[in-house]
Amino acid sequence: MSGINRLVGFTCATAILAVTAAGAARADATEDLLRRLRAKGILTEQEYRELSGSKQAEATAAAAPAPADDSLYVKVKDPSKGIGLTVGPVDITLSGSVNAFFVSSSKDNDNQPVALGAVGGRQDSVAVRNGLLPGFFKIDVTTLQDGIEYGGHFGFYPGINSVSNVGGANSAGNPTALGTSGIDFRQVYMTVASPSFGEFKAGRDIGLFGSEAILNDMLLLGVGAPGGNVGPSNTSLGHIGTGYIYADFMPQLTYTTPDFSGLKATVGLFQPLDTVPVLGTSLTGHETPGAQGKVTYDYKDGDFAARLFAGGVVQELSANIDVPGEPGSADTTAYGIDLGAKLSYGGASVLGYYYTGKGLGTTGLFIGSVAANGEARDSEGFLVQATYSFDKFMIGASYGASYLDLAEGEASSLLVESNESMAVQGRYSLRKWATLVGEYVHTESTAHDGASAEEDAVALGAILFF
Repeated sequence: MSGINRLVGFTCATAILAVTAAGAARADATEDLLRRLRAKGILTEQEYRELSGSKQAEATAAAAPAPADDSLYVKVKDPSKGIGLTVGPVDITLSGSVNAFFVSSSKDNDNQPVALGAVGGRQDSVAVRNGLLPGFFKIDVTTLQDGIEYGGHFGFYPGINSVSNVGGANSAGNPTALGTSGIDFRQVYMTVASPSFGEFKAGRDIGLFGSEAILNDMLLLGVGAPGGNVGPSNTSLGHIGTGYIYADFMPQLTYTTPDFSGLKATVGLFQPLDTVPVLGTSLTGHETPGAQGKVTYDYKDGDFAARLFAGGVVQELSANIDVPGEPGSADTTAYGIDLGAKLSYGGASVLGYYYTGKGLGTTGLFIGSVAANGEARDSEGFLVQATYSFDKFMIGASYGASYLDLAEGEASSLLVESNESMAVQGRYSLRKWATLVGEYVHTESTAHDGASAEEDAVALGAILFF
């Protein structure tokens, strides 16, 4: 009979628990009853603990206020979609990169003449520095509402080298005691996107003209032309100025179409830029916005893949009549077009790129684009590249050149006529995140008066992405 008594007692206790647990005022009475049943031998110690624990959990749950919705629930983001968190309906994704290189640069002769606008230096040097990319830390906050994705995007790009901060975070290097590196806040923009209508972007992000060239340059993960290696800034040059003009990060309002079977187009209005004088003049009048656009087409069939692209930029260059010294007669429209293709089969890949323009300048947009007489200079350039990847290795070679012509009526001078570079690079993937990089780069700059300078650089380092 003791077994029956225990069973009856256990059942009664469970029923009593279900009734009394709903009210906090009766919680103590329920606990007292359970203790009495245990003392009489109707409940075993294990049964008492189970019922007592269940009662306490239910009482706690009943006393806790129910959340109004699940908007504050936090969970780890799906690893396949990146590092971050999902907070209710909002995805927060984090990504970043760190790199460092040892770079040794040598010249044919110290203090050799250097063309104005050249990408090289004037003496032998060594440096521990960033490559073409500084470090970066990016935060993307997105949410999907009624089939439309809204996003806020922030990109911090800190370097490891101390800089002067005269002219921005990527200013000339300042390798002195107590120096600090710069943080280039390159990206801050919002997006509204849908597969049906495309994407609208507003804020600061990479430009369109020349973007395909730099994003497909193998030297993006390395150093390339080191630039001022004796006092390194937070970035080197890669093939900037020796194959393409830097796309830059610019204030913009852009629209990208939906993907039409691999075909996409982007157009936008951009903050117009001042010209940077190189044996020329500065024009700072901005009566109309700049405009840029590009078209891309992607195709894939088995191991073969192709990406074709073309783009353009146009901006009025005019004087600011409120600034003394700017030639009031200077008024021209600068333009540039570029096109290229990247073809891949298995581990092999080849890239061809070409640009041309008037008033476009060299190395950066509108740098050295206008002569002292107000006339625009013509410019062009090209880049060819081949890479092959196998196992954890990648090897590649590239050659590029940028040319700047004299303007009409302009006399020959030390103005740069060409910047050329040849690069060989090897990479080894240690793990998914970290890659070792080694490269050799030969750079040559020539002025319109015939002066020339050469530079050989060897770089060894590592780059990490997450």
